Amino acid sequence: MQRRITPAALLITAFLALTGCGTNTGTEPATSSPPPSSATASPTPSPAKTYTDADLSSLLSTLKDAEGRPLTVVPAAQIDQGIIKAKEVLKSATFTPPECNVFADSNSQVPEDSTYAAGTSVSAADKTAIVVTVIALKDAKELRDHLDASKKASAACRNFTVELAGQKITTEVQEVNARTKGDQSFAALAKQSLSTGEKQTALPMTGIKGNLAATAVKAGPDVTPNAVAELAQLIDTILAHG
Repeated sequence: MQRRITPAALLITAFLALTGCGTNTGTEPATSSPPPSSATASPTPSPAKTYTDADLSSLLSTLKDAEGRPLTVVPAAQIDQGIIKAKEVLKSATFTPPECNVFADSNSQVPEDSTYAAGTSVSAADKTAIVVTVIALKDAKELRDHLDASKKASAACRNFTVELAGQKITTEVQEVNARTKGDQSFAALAKQSLSTGEKQTALPMTGIKGNLAATAVKAGPDVTPNAVAELAQLIDTILAHG
């Protein structure tokens, strides 16, 4: 596998970020709140905001990386092609331990009623790439439940191996203390070792606000948890519109 990050790899990373697959995305524990008193009526939920793919692409076009470079918005048709290719790859993926198949089985479908967009930034100097994806659903609960499903599986998958596309990839996942300005946040550092001897690290970070979720992934040979500040800024810029 080449060390440079190809457009095809970026598309697959974008797909994984959209679906929460391949990384242990999750949510912070919800804090309990007292039941409403009889004198206080429960507030009526605000209707979910609606976003078109074009709306979300427009949001991404305003983002800049830490070096001040605008993100390149991935054309919608190219994202859809990448999703199809990634699904085909995941169909033949073998996870060890087997329960980690949840990342392919339960998260390999982008919900039909969702809208989404992706943007990328590549730095040749430090051999890193950033992929930012944003997805909106009509039902905010569906979005939270989707992340919760991955959260439940993560305990058994701190260390796992996946064989796909002729490669055996061993992954070690470590949760990272990170917070966005959304209602829920999660980040994890994934260290990957390929059967070729190549090593790669990815730091995916997710923030949710209402029915809008943004995920930023920074990947490269020397990515560290220190990248959370950069990723949080990108995510917060998107969630400000939620």
